[in-house]
Amino acid sequence: MPFLKREHRTRIYYEVHGSGTPLLLTHGYSSTSAMWQGQVDAFTKAGFKLIIWDMRGHGRSAYPDDQSVYSEAHTVADMAALLDHICGEGSSAIVGGLSLGGYMSQAFYRVHEARVQALLIIDTGPGFKSSKAREGWNKYANETADQFDREGLKQLQNSTPERAQVKHRNAEGLAMAARGMLAQRDDSVINALPAIKVPSLVVVGADDKGFLNAAEYMAKKIPDCKKVVIPGAGHAVNMDQPEAFNAAVLEFLEAVKGRGGSSRPAKL
Repeated sequence: MPFLKREHRTRIYYEVHGSGTPLLLTHGYSSTSAMWQGQVDAFTKAGFKLIIWDMRGHGRSAYPDDQSVYSEAHTVADMAALLDHICGEGSSAIVGGLSLGGYMSQAFYRVHEARVQALLIIDTGPGFKSSKAREGWNKYANETADQFDREGLKQLQNSTPERAQVKHRNAEGLAMAARGMLAQRDDSVINALPAIKVPSLVVVGADDKGFLNAAEYMAKKIPDCKKVVIPGAGHAVNMDQPEAFNAAVLEFLEAVKGRGGSSRPAKL
């Protein structure tokens, strides 16, 4: 199994499927890279090098016992290190993710604009301008962490599909990830939406009521953005309706290719 060694003896698990234009996908909170299995064949056959990985504190990656190494900055740095390792230093890719992974993809663009050819923002939001709203979200994140501390992994058994079917080594890493990665510190990501210069696709399940407004907001604020609502899908849109999801994403990516893609070619 491939692992990337990071600081603090942290190892990051990743998989690479296919060859072609790099496509880095990040899973949601308390899920793992296994949630993307329904995309592997479709995306690799379409000519993409699909890179999927487990965030720290999740799946097969390391579970550091230091709360300070669970953060947005560490997650963005892990994504950059993966691209460096797999595709070459400074390489670019199409970057996307679901829920927390979608938020981290936007955070990655804000830090590494030159390394992003296009954005895929799936069943997620851009954070909050209102400090009161952010405090409410962070209360939820910390309560989630507290629940993992009390109940362990058993709480995932009756959770959403992208969480109920996954395997984690312990609940401590998920609790620290909630406090350090799920919780948000500021409004930098949402304020950066109008400055996004790459083609972007927002995908949301029609039944994902908590994120429909966020999807509409991002579609309006990002200059070159398309929004797709997938019927019969909830928060795990790629798992609920994989064929419709794959078709929508591939249509978008083919359109990006048809426009000449990014002016920054990827290193394959």
